[in-house]
Formats: sequence, C-alpha cells, structure tokens
Amino acid sequence: MAVLLPLPALAQDDNPPAPAPPSGAARSDAALLRGLDKITGTTRDMPLKVGEATNFGRLEVRLGECRYPADDPDSDAFAELTITDSIRKQTVFAGWMIASSPALSALDDARYDIWVVNCVTGKAPLQFEPDPVPPEDGETAADAEADLGETAPIQP
Repeated sequence: MAVLLPLPALAQDDNPPAPAPPSGAARSDAALLRGLDKITGTTRDMPLKVGEATNFGRLEVRLGECRYPADDPDSDAFAELTITDSIRKQTVFAGWMIASSPALSALDDARYDIWVVNCVTGKAPLQFEPDPVPPEDGETAADAEADLGETAPIQP
C-alpha cells in the first residue's frame, strides 16, 4: 500500500534565462526598439544609445548592449535590456531580446509590449517604396495613383 504525502508541486521556471547572442557578433552603439500600448493601440519607436534609458508609459527601458551578426548586419539584432516598472519600482525584464524571435525572450506585461527592431550600425536603413497601384478598367496609372490621395499630379 502506497502512502501519498501532500508536497508542493515542482514546476518549471516561468522565466527561463534568455539566450546569449552569438560569439561572432559585432557591437553597436545604439538600437531601435519599438513599443506597443495594447490599451490604446499606439506604437512608438525608441532609438536608444547604449547606457541610455527612455520611458514608455509606466516602463523605463534601458539599453545595456546591442549586437548583430558581423557578416550580415541586417539579418538580426540582439539587445540586452533592463525594463523597470516605475510605479511598482520593480524590474519586469532583464536580459537579451532577439529581433528575429521576439517571443523567445519577451517582456511579460499586460499592457505593454517592447521589442527590438535593429541595432544602429551607421548604415542607412532600408527604404521601401510603396507598390504601384494597378489601374482599374478604363483609367490610367496616373488616375489610379491620384485616387490614393498620397500623390499630387505632376505639372508640366
């Protein structure tokens, strides 16, 4: 006959340690982070230099380090962040966030999301042009673009 004793259940750690960046990574002096307020639906880009902090809502976000693959700077970014709740005076995130896998090591907050966009490398960021609007039956390409309200017709 087996006797069962009431013991506390052993569970996995809710916050596993964040992975470290790869060893072949170059360091950057700054990073671009993006924050989302889930209540209002607003986002804000936060350019930060290493050692600087900024506020996003009730959170203080501090950049400790930003690294990127030396052979392909545009492919990924790894930022070491410390995020503190200024109302509760408590650190809510401390570790590495990875731009290509934000859910791997994420801030767990009911209202705010913060993620890494890229490390600032001194290279000009990629610029994307909007796709041209295909004309509908009976209209010219200029008419289709004018319908967007974003472009003005070219005056000869």
